Amino acid sequence: MEDEGKCALPSGDGGQIVGIGIDIAEVSRIASMIDRHGNSFLEKVYTDTERAYCEARATRAMNYAARFAAKEAMSKALGTGFSRGISPKDLSVENDAFGAPKAVLSKSAMLLMHKIGASKMLLSLTHTKEYAQAIAIAIR
Repeated sequence: MEDEGKCALPSGDGGQIVGIGIDIAEVSRIASMIDRHGNSFLEKVYTDTERAYCEARATRAMNYAARFAAKEAMSKALGTGFSRGISPKDLSVENDAFGAPKAVLSKSAMLLMHKIGASKMLLSLTHTKEYAQAIAIAIR
């Protein structure tokens, strides 16, 4: 009897992983940075869209921490960290219509992604009260 509802992944080089990054952030550390540096920290690290999203949440520090971890993970997937002209605001997180996080790259980050042979950045976030973690995968 065949399994119904299953789908095989396509073969070939579609979806080949070019880079991968992971990061974990302590929510208390990000909350402390916000308390100490306020808007100067938030404006230096997060886009307007990210700040609007996080500020609308009761768990704003947790959401900021998840986005901070995502930025770090994306920079690692690109193989640069925050160097070679890539800053935290070049890598951002937005949510699709279903609420899933999606990677949004600036023009310079997108050019770098294409330079390493990737066409898309996949992103997953998770968090608890204490920690936020993200994984980013750059694929062909």
